[in-house]
Amino acid sequence: MSGSGENGVRWLSDAEQASWRAILRGTRLLEQALDDALGDAGLQLSEYEIISMLSETENHRLRMSELAAMVVQSRSRLTHTAKRLEDRGWVTREQCANDKRGVELVLTPGGLEAVRAIAQVHVRSVRDNLVDIMTPEQFTAIGDAMGIVRDHLDPHAASGR
Repeated sequence: MSGSGENGVRWLSDAEQASWRAILRGTRLLEQALDDALGDAGLQLSEYEIISMLSETENHRLRMSELAAMVVQSRSRLTHTAKRLEDRGWVTREQCANDKRGVELVLTPGGLEAVRAIAQVHVRSVRDNLVDIMTPEQFTAIGDAMGIVRDHLDPHAASGR
Protein backbone atom coordinates (compact mmCIF):
# COMPACT_ATOMS: atom_id res chain seq x y z
CA MET A 1 0.00 0.00 0.00
CA SER A 2 1.30 3.42 -0.76
CA GLY A 3 0.08 6.99 -0.46
CA SER A 4 -2.17 8.43 2.23
CA GLY A 5 -4.91 6.20 3.49
CA GLU A 6 -7.48 6.19 6.22
CA ASN A 7 -6.81 8.40 9.23
CA GLY A 8 -4.01 10.19 7.42
CA VAL A 9 -1.59 7.25 7.62
CA ARG A 10 1.36 7.76 5.30
CA TRP A 11 1.83 4.26 3.89
CA LEU A 12 5.25 3.08 2.81
CA SER A 13 6.08 3.30 -0.88
CA ASP A 14 7.01 0.05 -2.61
CA ALA A 15 10.70 0.95 -2.32
CA GLU A 16 10.33 1.87 1.37
CA GLN A 17 8.43 -1.37 2.03
CA ALA A 18 11.16 -3.41 0.31
CA SER A 19 13.87 -1.65 2.37
CA TRP A 20 11.90 -2.05 5.61
CA ARG A 21 11.41 -5.77 5.04
CA ALA A 22 15.10 -6.20 4.17
CA ILE A 23 16.06 -4.42 7.43
CA LEU A 24 13.63 -6.48 9.51
CA ARG A 25 14.54 -9.86 8.03
CA GLY A 26 18.24 -9.06 7.74
CA THR A 27 18.56 -8.10 11.41
CA ARG A 28 16.65 -11.21 12.50
CA LEU A 29 18.74 -13.50 10.30
CA LEU A 30 21.96 -11.84 11.49
CA GLU A 31 21.00 -12.27 15.13
CA GLN A 32 20.14 -15.92 14.46
CA ALA A 33 23.49 -16.51 12.72
CA LEU A 34 25.42 -14.89 15.58
CA ASP A 35 23.42 -16.91 18.11
CA ASP A 36 24.04 -20.15 16.17
CA ALA A 37 27.80 -19.49 16.05
CA LEU A 38 27.89 -19.11 19.83
CA GLY A 39 25.72 -22.20 20.26
CA ASP A 40 28.74 -24.40 19.62
CA ALA A 41 30.26 -22.83 22.75
CA GLY A 42 27.01 -23.53 24.61
CA LEU A 43 26.15 -19.86 24.86
CA GLN A 44 23.39 -17.56 23.62
CA LEU A 45 24.10 -14.19 22.03
CA SER A 46 22.27 -12.44 24.89
CA GLU A 47 24.55 -14.16 27.41
CA TYR A 48 27.70 -13.32 25.47
CA GLU A 49 26.63 -9.69 25.14
CA ILE A 50 26.33 -9.39 28.92
CA ILE A 51 29.69 -10.91 29.79
CA SER A 52 31.28 -8.95 26.96
CA MET A 53 29.89 -5.66 28.32
CA LEU A 54 31.14 -6.55 31.80
CA SER A 55 34.60 -7.39 30.45
CA GLU A 56 34.87 -3.89 28.95
CA THR A 57 34.28 -2.05 32.23
CA GLU A 58 37.13 -1.01 34.49
CA ASN A 59 36.15 -3.21 37.44
CA HIS A 60 34.25 -5.84 35.41
CA ARG A 61 31.01 -4.83 37.10
CA LEU A 62 27.86 -2.93 36.23
CA ARG A 63 24.67 -2.08 38.02
CA MET A 64 21.93 -4.47 36.86
CA SER A 65 19.61 -1.63 35.81
CA GLU A 66 22.38 0.01 33.76
CA LEU A 67 23.32 -3.28 32.13
CA ALA A 68 19.67 -4.02 31.28
CA ALA A 69 19.46 -0.70 29.42
CA MET A 70 22.75 -1.33 27.60
CA VAL A 71 21.73 -4.76 26.31
CA VAL A 72 18.11 -3.64 25.74
CA GLN A 73 16.55 -6.26 28.01
CA SER A 74 13.94 -5.97 30.71
CA ARG A 75 15.30 -6.25 34.24
CA SER A 76 13.36 -9.48 34.62
CA ARG A 77 14.93 -11.03 31.52
CA LEU A 78 18.38 -9.85 32.60
CA THR A 79 17.84 -11.47 36.00
CA HIS A 80 17.07 -14.83 34.32
CA THR A 81 20.09 -14.52 32.04
CA ALA A 82 22.31 -13.54 34.98
CA LYS A 83 21.13 -16.66 36.83
CA ARG A 84 22.28 -18.88 33.94
CA LEU A 85 25.66 -17.11 33.92
CA GLU A 86 25.92 -17.45 37.71
CA ASP A 87 25.27 -21.18 37.39
CA ARG A 88 28.33 -21.39 35.11
CA GLY A 89 30.42 -19.46 37.64
CA TRP A 90 30.97 -16.58 35.20
CA VAL A 91 29.24 -13.81 37.17
CA THR A 92 28.13 -13.03 40.70
CA ARG A 93 25.53 -10.58 41.94
CA GLU A 94 26.68 -8.17 44.63
CA GLN A 95 25.11 -5.30 46.50
CA CYS A 96 26.24 -1.91 45.20
CA ALA A 97 28.86 -0.41 47.47
CA ASN A 98 27.50 3.12 47.13
CA ASP A 99 23.78 2.25 47.08
CA LYS A 100 22.64 -0.63 49.27
CA ARG A 101 19.38 -0.94 47.28
CA GLY A 102 21.17 -1.57 43.99
CA VAL A 103 22.66 -4.80 42.68
CA GLU A 104 25.71 -5.12 40.47
CA LEU A 105 26.58 -7.96 38.16
CA VAL A 106 30.28 -8.81 38.49
CA LEU A 107 32.32 -10.82 36.02
CA THR A 108 34.38 -13.52 37.72
CA PRO A 109 37.92 -14.50 36.63
CA GLY A 110 36.36 -17.60 35.02
CA GLY A 111 33.88 -15.37 33.19
CA LEU A 112 36.67 -13.15 31.91
CA GLU A 113 38.54 -16.21 30.66
CA ALA A 114 35.35 -17.42 28.92
CA VAL A 115 34.80 -14.03 27.23
CA ARG A 116 38.36 -14.01 25.91
CA ALA A 117 37.96 -17.50 24.44
CA ILE A 118 34.47 -17.00 23.02
CA ALA A 119 35.22 -13.53 21.61
CA GLN A 120 37.17 -15.11 18.78
CA VAL A 121 34.13 -17.14 17.71
CA HIS A 122 31.86 -14.12 17.97
CA VAL A 123 34.12 -11.73 16.06
CA ARG A 124 34.65 -14.31 13.31
CA SER A 125 30.87 -14.66 12.97
CA VAL A 126 30.35 -10.87 12.92
CA ARG A 127 32.97 -10.60 10.16
CA ASP A 128 31.62 -13.55 8.15
CA ASN A 129 27.98 -12.47 8.37
CA LEU A 130 28.20 -8.68 8.27
CA VAL A 131 31.47 -6.76 8.08
CA ASP A 132 33.25 -8.70 5.33
CA ILE A 133 30.23 -9.06 3.03
CA MET A 134 30.01 -5.27 2.65
CA THR A 135 32.34 -2.59 1.47
CA PRO A 136 33.81 -0.48 4.29
CA GLU A 137 31.56 2.38 3.11
CA GLN A 138 28.43 0.22 3.30
CA PHE A 139 29.34 -1.00 6.78
CA THR A 140 29.96 2.58 7.94
CA ALA A 141 26.66 3.69 6.38
CA ILE A 142 24.65 0.97 8.13
CA GLY A 143 26.35 1.83 11.42
CA ASP A 144 25.58 5.52 10.92
CA ALA A 145 21.96 4.75 10.02
CA MET A 146 21.43 2.53 13.07
CA GLY A 147 23.08 5.20 15.22
CA ILE A 148 20.34 7.59 14.09
CA VAL A 149 17.69 5.01 15.03
CA ARG A 150 19.37 4.37 18.40
CA ASP A 151 19.59 8.08 19.20
CA HIS A 152 15.94 8.60 18.22
CA LEU A 153 14.68 5.71 20.36
CA ASP A 154 17.10 6.32 23.24
CA PRO A 155 17.63 10.10 23.32
CA HIS A 156 18.96 10.05 26.89
CA ALA A 157 21.61 7.42 26.06
CA ALA A 158 20.27 4.93 28.61
CA SER A 159 21.69 2.15 26.44
CA GLY A 160 25.10 3.78 26.20
CA ARG A 161 26.85 4.88 23.04
